[in-house]
Amino acid sequence: MTPTTSSGPDSGPPTLARWLTGRRDSDLAALLRARPDLVVPPPATMTVLANRAQQRASVFRAADELTTGDFGVIEALARLGAAEKPVTRRALLDRLAGRTTAKNVDRTLDRLRTLLLVWGSADELSLVPAATETVPWRIARSTASDLPDDAELAAMIDDLDAARRGILDTLARTSPVGRTKDAATDTPADRPVQQLIASGLLIRLDDETVELPHRVGQYIRGEAPFDPAALAPPPAAPATHTVADINSTAAGAALELLRHAEELIDALGTAPAPALKSGGLGVREVRRLAKTVGIDETHAALLVEVLAAAGLIARGLPDPPPPTDVDDYWAPTTSADGWMKAPAGHRWAVLAGAWLDSPRRPWLVGRRDQNDKPIAALSDEVQSPPAVRDRRLLLEYLAETPGSAPDVGQIRAALAWRRPRWAGRLGGDAVAETLREATALAVVAHGSIASPGKALLHGGDAEAEMEAALPEPVDYVLVQADLTVVAPGPLVPDLAARIALVADVESAGAATVYRISEASVRRALDAGTGAGDLHALFATHSRTPVPQSLTYLIDDVARRHGRLRTGIASSFVRSDDPALLAEVLAAPVAATLALRALAPTVAISQAPLAEVLQELRAAGFAPAGEDSSGTVLDLRPPGARLAVPRTRPRYTGPVPPTAEQLDTLVRTLRAGDRAATTSASKSVQADGSRSGGAATMALLQLAVRSKRSVNLGYVDAQGVATRRIVDPVAVSGGTLEAFDPAAGTVRSFVLHRVTSVALVD
Repeated sequence: MTPTTSSGPDSGPPTLARWLTGRRDSDLAALLRARPDLVVPPPATMTVLANRAQQRASVFRAADELTTGDFGVIEALARLGAAEKPVTRRALLDRLAGRTTAKNVDRTLDRLRTLLLVWGSADELSLVPAATETVPWRIARSTASDLPDDAELAAMIDDLDAARRGILDTLARTSPVGRTKDAATDTPADRPVQQLIASGLLIRLDDETVELPHRVGQYIRGEAPFDPAALAPPPAAPATHTVADINSTAAGAALELLRHAEELIDALGTAPAPALKSGGLGVREVRRLAKTVGIDETHAALLVEVLAAAGLIARGLPDPPPPTDVDDYWAPTTSADGWMKAPAGHRWAVLAGAWLDSPRRPWLVGRRDQNDKPIAALSDEVQSPPAVRDRRLLLEYLAETPGSAPDVGQIRAALAWRRPRWAGRLGGDAVAETLREATALAVVAHGSIASPGKALLHGGDAEAEMEAALPEPVDYVLVQADLTVVAPGPLVPDLAARIALVADVESAGAATVYRISEASVRRALDAGTGAGDLHALFATHSRTPVPQSLTYLIDDVARRHGRLRTGIASSFVRSDDPALLAEVLAAPVAATLALRALAPTVAISQAPLAEVLQELRAAGFAPAGEDSSGTVLDLRPPGARLAVPRTRPRYTGPVPPTAEQLDTLVRTLRAGDRAATTSASKSVQADGSRSGGAATMALLQLAVRSKRSVNLGYVDAQGVATRRIVDPVAVSGGTLEAFDPAAGTVRSFVLHRVTSVALVD
């Protein structure tokens, strides 16, 4: 589409509104897509759009995504005075000579024009005034001092005495420019300011002014370092790992993650954790969960944060409620049951996706807050809205350097160059801990992003990528003579559940090692699995001969298991062996349960069945619960569960308009400009009086009869006043029906909201 120009005069100094009017519709659509905050509410004319685009808050929001190279061009334009009067592209290239190429400058200018921070042709480049304030360093800085590399600079600053370090700290925390009489050249050399100038840690501007170099301020503030003079990004690290190796390692980490997550859900289901008054999870509870699952407290804190973000655990009063007076717990939700039955790829994607989009920083848990108190997991102190953008920035960088394993210093330097305005959030701890979390979540492996993580980041099929990376499930195990069972890969779900019932995990990884013990066999028997079922399980699914020791163990435990039977009398205890029942009645546990013999083989108790089973097992017996038919019951208590909480939508910033909305917005802007500049042959102001209303009605009816367009002033239901050119179709019932070219459809206008009407020549 050819540019549409204003019908107004072209003389006079160039303005942003006039330049916008001359842009192609596609350019305007790209601008509105890049600056979505400009379209709320929709601007009526180019003048409104231009004024809104130059507002300081909007300019700062747009500048958040700029690189150091972009800011370098803005700085050069500011030094040339482009914020006050237009400058030429040739002058800009001369200013940046030796630092970059003309092609890169043109590419940067196109980007800045799209963001409406720079406007005008190559011969008349203008800078939005507020853009100069967005540059994250002092534009009027002097020639930088000759500083050594980062390691030597750190050593120099760390070796300073209190007086010199105090001066640097003050300048780093306030303004980089300070005034002091000690800056004069005739000041004794042993004065702190003179020593700092001599070492290059301060720059002398004049006899009373010094400046702190940007790199020195970055180090003192703990920011990620970047060079303001570098218009090109730091070189990428070379590839050191293959994609196959990265994906294989990530798959192993994903299996470990899922196992720990399931165990943590089971631990919270068995014993929900009381919530703190502030709503978080106490240090003791995190320590308990870590010990139960067999992981460190840092990893446990990450897991509970991710599970909460995924909606698999929540805060409230679970069902059944724990036997305490507390009414606020952290416990699994009903969604956790469905999640644990889902395929491994889906389960991983739920956890990793929740972490990626969580506005929290789990690595802050355990650190000290401003009051020197440890930050609790799931507390408000962990909340950090910028965490999502920082996390994605790091992963985007890793995705662009596949197979490489950059160290934390390289990552910080690259991220700071890409987003210098975020440098304060890219401290060493932030980058290192985010990388550690990504590795624990199987998004990153060997310091490089894995294929499933890349799919998750870019909206691909992350589940399918993880399923492809995971080893194929196996339906067999290897039973060893030492009563260990080796699963050479992830087991099919049914076999995994049956093995987990009869054996305990001893070590996990690419191959999982289980340990069979007397207690684990008894657990399977308590759940209703018979000795014959256990023999058949190992005979069918073991690729190695079943050792005789395992057969003896199962038979020995089964022989003693269930010789005592408990039921509901309130409870009863029976045994086919009178001597065994007599032994029970003679034991201290009989008094605890108030057992009373009814016959040589039967005794009753008023205690609940579950309590009878628990006490008898604690006393060294091996009872089995039974129902009215004598069938063994699985009396393991179900885990506590919470109803799935309703999630509140989270504001993530202005939503970019769709292509259809952009087309409508551009047409509205064109129509608004046309309405503002078109002269009227006859105009009527609707002042609310009877005569004004009659004149308005008469003029609109004339436009309908003569098929003339009108310039309509209108105030919508939200109180927004607009002007537009429409083609009236009918006037009746207090409503004007007119075709609106901007919307491309017939619209209804309430007559009492019409402020003016003018026939268009």
